[in-house]
Amino acid sequence: MARNGNDSGMNDNPNGQDVNPPVHRFRQQGVLEDALRLKLFPYSLRGRTRAWLNALLSGIVVSWNDLCQSELKMVRSAIKLFLLLLFLGYMMLWFMMPTKLYFEHWLPKIRANSKSTYFGQQGSTMLIYTFPILFIATLGCIYLHLGKKHGDHNVEGVPTSKLKQPVMVKGPLGIVSWMELSFLTMFVVLLAWSTTSYLNGMFTHIDQMASRSGLLVWEAKLEMSGLTLGLVGNICLAFLFFPVTRGSSVLRLIGLSSEASIKYHIWVGHIAMTIFTAHGLCYLVFWAKTEQLSQVLKWGKIEVSNMAGEIGLFCGLGMWATSLPQIRRKMFELFYYTHHLYILFIVFFVFHVGFSYACIMLPGFYLFLIDRYLRFLQSQQRVSLVAARILPCQTVELNFCKSPEVNHSPRSIIFVNVPAISKLQWHPFTITSNSNMDPDNLSMVVKSEGRWSSDLYQKLSSPLPMDGFQVSVEGPYGPPASTHLLRHDILVLLSGGSGITPFISIIRELLFKASSGSSTRIPHILLICAFKKSIDLAMLELILPVSGTTVDISCLQLQIEAYVTREKGADEDNHKPLQTVWFKPNAIDAPVSAILGPNSWLCLGLIISSSFVMFLLLIAILSRYHNSNMVYASSAIAGFYMLFMCLAIAMTANATFLWNKKQNRKRLRQIRNMDTPPVWFNNGDRELESLPYQSLLQATNVHYGERPDLKKILFERKEISVGVIASGPREMRQEVAAICSSGLADNLQFESISFTW
Repeated sequence: MARNGNDSGMNDNPNGQDVNPPVHRFRQQGVLEDALRLKLFPYSLRGRTRAWLNALLSGIVVSWNDLCQSELKMVRSAIKLFLLLLFLGYMMLWFMMPTKLYFEHWLPKIRANSKSTYFGQQGSTMLIYTFPILFIATLGCIYLHLGKKHGDHNVEGVPTSKLKQPVMVKGPLGIVSWMELSFLTMFVVLLAWSTTSYLNGMFTHIDQMASRSGLLVWEAKLEMSGLTLGLVGNICLAFLFFPVTRGSSVLRLIGLSSEASIKYHIWVGHIAMTIFTAHGLCYLVFWAKTEQLSQVLKWGKIEVSNMAGEIGLFCGLGMWATSLPQIRRKMFELFYYTHHLYILFIVFFVFHVGFSYACIMLPGFYLFLIDRYLRFLQSQQRVSLVAARILPCQTVELNFCKSPEVNHSPRSIIFVNVPAISKLQWHPFTITSNSNMDPDNLSMVVKSEGRWSSDLYQKLSSPLPMDGFQVSVEGPYGPPASTHLLRHDILVLLSGGSGITPFISIIRELLFKASSGSSTRIPHILLICAFKKSIDLAMLELILPVSGTTVDISCLQLQIEAYVTREKGADEDNHKPLQTVWFKPNAIDAPVSAILGPNSWLCLGLIISSSFVMFLLLIAILSRYHNSNMVYASSAIAGFYMLFMCLAIAMTANATFLWNKKQNRKRLRQIRNMDTPPVWFNNGDRELESLPYQSLLQATNVHYGERPDLKKILFERKEISVGVIASGPREMRQEVAAICSSGLADNLQFESISFTW
């Protein structure tokens, strides 16, 4: 689909280049008109010839596009099938790892065939555990790039899977779907299978081992149990970092966003720390009973380093304790700062087990490091904050300049840092603007509900003059597409308080589709929003599209039912005008742009592959040229390898970042030199948006002093497919999930938007 104002004959190419060069360039150069003008055809045939040739050329263009799309679809299908087979093989390896067949037959053969002077023992481990995932991530980047460039996102009419419906609503896991429960069950089965297999193998000859070591049988079993728990805990660690890699191609391949997958990180983290704590306690009891407490301070040169493991465990316990919901919600800053102990946790874990065995958990952490460093590079650039709209309900809308190449889907989030409030804190907020309607603008809404957001509101609403306001961002991050919304006959959007912000972008996206003349069927929208006070109704005005556009909200079948729960009637004193704060442009500020440019997936794949190759080269150089008579401590070797990994990632990421920055400089200069404020920020005069504003008022019904009857609202919907999306307090989302999963209505398709970050 072409952007507004572009030639509809051009494919949606981020670079603005013609992806159909043979025929389209022939037409652009006017060869047909030149032939007719030079009378190469008889006069009587010119009219018919022109029409015939135009029809022929148009048919060739369509055929060329269809052929390209067909071939690309086949290529993407082949890549997807290959990735699926590779992933299934990788998961089978995890199930085979604790078996006798793997240790006595497979692993020795793999090590014998992959034995190398340059990579040593870790060469086979990296080949088995690290390379497959990095290869999947790299090939996945190519797959996603092809989908972005020629994407086939037409999923209209595809029924929503029952596996995505909630099966568990309340409890420590929150809202869990059938699919999530299935994968969680398989993961627990993997842990249980590994535990029993390891114990079965270790206990087979436990009597002989105990007699040789001078231990009692129960003491030998305790030691082996501690070792088993450590091995099983490493499985959790191998999967721990995948959900928090925000720009991960692996997450995108399975249809997950960083916001949706963060709860999996929480689940795996709790399991991992439970197992690692039990692992440490087993060894402490064993050492105490066998009078070997001196082992606590042991830092072996070649063997396992006990002290390093204890330091890593203490760091993990600190993160675990502060991540409990009771502490995280009340003392978020403590949780945020303490969670940076993950760096020491991983470093001392590698010192504890050695780098060769750490390669088992390396792929997830490797991808996380790349993502984290790219986020660091993006965060160093100040972005252009153009204006802030101050709402009377302690809410502020921030509006940034954005590069047109940044296309974010509805419900995307962006992380914001304001050094004037805190140089270290980053907070996520939902993007409310639409990249189709506002190609040069990115907006987000901040509700004053905590210390950081309250300080932001106070600074922006201060009567003192403000020339500039320094802001940095990371992102945006979000789901791959919004086409699944078109599957339904009606969308019921249920929000509480600031939970309405994700729905603003959804409504604007559907409004754009409805006003663009597309043949796509747009579902009816029923927005149910609950606020505490009538002053919060001002947030509904943010639904309106930007001023200066010709889009009319009346073209969308929108019905808004607003509930004010703590007031019996409208308070006339609350009708205050919106205040707009303008900021002078700064030469060092830049629009919000993609860190890796328009071809971000290709660049990410290049960074993953090239950095890993460089990492292997550095390992080979160290192994080849160090003094063969000198035996390095395992912790020293691990330190070298971790340093090499960081250097390889930093060098390749910096090179790619600087190249993209150079390519984008000309395109960004025009936006950076913007001198006059755009028309769409003028909120004092509603002449340009009077029709949309009146349409919004007509579509809104306000109910005072009552709460929405969610059961009645949902069960009254008789459409074949009803998409139900809940956003807001946990209790509200759980209530909606319970209604949709009750089995009393088969047409309700539930989806939850949580603010887990």
